[in-house]
Amino acid sequence: MNSKLHAVCDGQGRPVRLLLSEGQQSDHKGAATLLPDLPAASELIGDKGYDSDAFREALIERKITPCIPPRSNRKNPATYCKVLYKQRHKVENLFAKLKDWRRIAMRYGRCAHTFKSAINLAATIIFWINQ
Repeated sequence: MNSKLHAVCDGQGRPVRLLLSEGQQSDHKGAATLLPDLPAASELIGDKGYDSDAFREALIERKITPCIPPRSNRKNPATYCKVLYKQRHKVENLFAKLKDWRRIAMRYGRCAHTFKSAINLAATIIFWINQ
């Protein structure tokens, strides 16, 4: 009963899109699922799990600069802006704030749709109502 939460955030760290995928699915496949729904942006910051040539090319086609560090086993490591990558802490803060909610941290929802509903409710209250 594993799951992964993929999040697209704005520049202030507020969630714009959330996707719950199965735990054994790779990160870049989850990112490819979110790709058609990406809002207009100039850069995308992601962690090493999102490093794939296909995902990078799809971002470049949409005129989005990928800021994704290369995996350690890559033969041709891609470059990224280390200064811009430091802004990734905003996304990590989003996950930390969501896990402050016990229902989400302990994953009380057994069904995926119940768990995703709890995440959406918490995100709405934390980031959009309590401002």
